[in-house]
Amino acid sequence: MSGEAGREFTELATAYLDDWARRHPDDATELGDHRFDARLPAASAEELADERATIDRLRARLDALDASGLSPEQHVDAAIMADNIALRLFELDDLRSHTWDPLLANPGRAIYLLLARHFAPARDRLASVAGRLRELPGMLVSARAQLGPMPVVHLETAIGQFEGTIKLISSQVDAVLAVAPAASTAEMDRVRPAALDALAEHRDWLAARLAEANAAGPDGGRSPRIGADLFARKLSLTLNAAADSDAILARARADLDRITAEITELAAGLGGTPRDVLDRLALDAPDDATILGFCRDALAAQIGFVRDTGFVTVYDDPFEIIEMPEIDRGVAVAYCDSPGPLEPAPLPTLLAVSPTPADWTAERVASFYREYNQHMVQDLMVHEAMPGHYLQLGHASRFTGSGTDIRAAFRSGSFVEGWAVYAEELMARHGYPGTGDPRTVRMQQLKMQLRTTINAILDAGVHAHRMTEAEAMALMMERGYQEEGEAAGKWRRARLRSAQLSTYYVGYTEVSDLARDLRAAHPGRTERELHDAMLAHGSPPARLLRTLVLPQ
Repeated sequence: MSGEAGREFTELATAYLDDWARRHPDDATELGDHRFDARLPAASAEELADERATIDRLRARLDALDASGLSPEQHVDAAIMADNIALRLFELDDLRSHTWDPLLANPGRAIYLLLARHFAPARDRLASVAGRLRELPGMLVSARAQLGPMPVVHLETAIGQFEGTIKLISSQVDAVLAVAPAASTAEMDRVRPAALDALAEHRDWLAARLAEANAAGPDGGRSPRIGADLFARKLSLTLNAAADSDAILARARADLDRITAEITELAAGLGGTPRDVLDRLALDAPDDATILGFCRDALAAQIGFVRDTGFVTVYDDPFEIIEMPEIDRGVAVAYCDSPGPLEPAPLPTLLAVSPTPADWTAERVASFYREYNQHMVQDLMVHEAMPGHYLQLGHASRFTGSGTDIRAAFRSGSFVEGWAVYAEELMARHGYPGTGDPRTVRMQQLKMQLRTTINAILDAGVHAHRMTEAEAMALMMERGYQEEGEAAGKWRRARLRSAQLSTYYVGYTEVSDLARDLRAAHPGRTERELHDAMLAHGSPPARLLRTLVLPQ
């Protein structure tokens, strides 16, 4: 291998990441790169045009690189970088989300990351918050100049999310100010009023656009469906998978029938149909007062089970179970918020657990906890924590083998989610007892696998095949045994985002296929050795991971 080619690629990767972080400082903050914490993303037409030109120049340098001189690990990073470039160009040139998706301009997450993660003293984080608030009015003016007709569902969601950002800046900033020097309060007083006024103005502007779209009738606004061609291209770029969208959909439909047969057989052994058994399990419902403690106990049991079973290495990485912020509640009971892979500070993984939103009706709360009953929460904690996201991302954080941060910055969502779905299956296969009976764990794992598979069908159905709401709801509630509230939320999510819902299913199939092929290629290795090998290279797409762990 030529050392010169490796050095050239390292320099190019560094230049690419520096430019990306400068243009997307909110994403950089989330990853743990804090150089641009006081900035907000570029939003004007001129800034986007400059980004487009810079990406082209960097792509030309990558194309001219002598790839034969790269190590296998650098080959993977170069492929990830090329895919990220292609995805960014697709977003700018073809999908053009900045012209119709009002959710992209919400600075709430950019502010929240600085408040929630204690990577620096409060005064330093608040100085960055003040910097972002100072830029906020101008960013929103640029965003409005770019936005044209917008989908009704995006407008409705954006209005609610901007209201949440106003509450965040009005109240949660004060909690951090309470432990900061007086100078921080003075600086916040100088910038916060104008930022709040700008947010209110933008929220009201969106409300006026929503009124116009609704007044235009059922077809008012823009369709949230991106269409078959754009969906196929976005899916390929998002997943970095070997199969195309039609092949993914065909396999998902076949798997739906297979999983239905499996859950039907298991339910018969438990004395009923899948609906009968799942309805009985749904009676074991937690509530807002008990959910946090239940999740804490479940995670402790799962860590002990994985250690004792020994099918993958468990590290003693720090974690905290926290109450989920109000702005994130109502989607699922829990999520994993790991430290950014570029974060220099030794931060714990946050496992956020959610009581229901304060404004929900008693009926909606009851439906939520029927869906997320004790047995389902056991499976969810496997997915989010052990041996799912918390464990996998802990393994990934130890990878340093390519000499660049490309793999850490652009980790594969399909691999991360795919491993977590595969982890659910592992625990069920090894007989994890949950609340006492391994069969109840397996029932909920199969229900989640039905959901994962239906997600991919729903994603393609909405964006490429004109699936109706009635068809989607029937698929989720009848074939997936989902509560109406869960299904309605997923119908909304499918229209708000494209390609993301497929990451769970495609990632699972690729991780599962890779595990099968690794066992065949290395029959003498233990299960722990095989799984550790899969997790030892960061979070690359499974297609590229194959080139590193299987004989070529």
